[in-house]
Amino acid sequence: MKNLVTLVLKVVFLTVLLFIFYAVAGVVVGLSDASGGGASGSVMISMLLVCFLQSAVLSYFVVRSRFGGWRLVLTVFVVFYGIATVLSQMETVVFLRYLVNVVPAEAIPRLFLQGAIVAALFAPAVVRTHGKMKKEAQAESALSIFPRSWGESLGKVVLIAVLYVVIYLAFGSLVFRPLAGKAFEEYYAGLSLPLWILPFQMGRGVLWLALALLVMGTMKGRWWEVRLAVALLFAVLMGSLLLLPNPYMPGGIRMAHLVEVTTSNFLFGYLLVWIWQYRPRRVK
Repeated sequence: MKNLVTLVLKVVFLTVLLFIFYAVAGVVVGLSDASGGGASGSVMISMLLVCFLQSAVLSYFVVRSRFGGWRLVLTVFVVFYGIATVLSQMETVVFLRYLVNVVPAEAIPRLFLQGAIVAALFAPAVVRTHGKMKKEAQAESALSIFPRSWGESLGKVVLIAVLYVVIYLAFGSLVFRPLAGKAFEEYYAGLSLPLWILPFQMGRGVLWLALALLVMGTMKGRWWEVRLAVALLFAVLMGSLLLLPNPYMPGGIRMAHLVEVTTSNFLFGYLLVWIWQYRPRRVK
């Protein structure tokens, strides 16, 4: 019970710290007014909730890591920045031609820079708060994260890339569009996706896999715990940001995306690890 209380207090402390980092980064890059209006109190509560959720999942990852020191700091930075900013905003960059009236081009570099600043500040903070800054690699053996052969590895990479496209399209059609309703037609009026969007999304699936491999190679514990950690990191680090009002996305569209992104990312993260670690029995 004492350890649990200590852990909760650390997460609360990190929540406040992350809130400050987001505020400072927003001012530095000129995005301090990107809340999209609304009552300042409700925006602050939403931001605190985002910071709490992100602090909690990253804390879980750090606490269950086999490593410490700057190696862990760098891993946390790459995972945090990669999921919350790069994989999120790279789609905005590609769709900028089609959504140019919604998302101004000059805002994109600022969003990437803000994410980098926040991740760079928070990564050492979360590692130090959980007492892992001075710890080197632990004695516990690593999970075997690579398949038996290059052929098997390549096959799983392709399968995971295709799986991401299937989940992306399925949740977009069966979850997002019904939840968005008429707002979908208004917000995405005239949107026509090119054929290359499918290989582009497959490429995103491979990037998701690369980040998942970082988590798999760092964590200790059993595979079910790694699957849960990856699923939570995928779902929370990207999806939680949709809790925040912003000037680029109406509330109905934003909340529909919130449900779509969190559920699809959780499912994809869980299945990704299951597929990657699955070892079929060899027939003797």
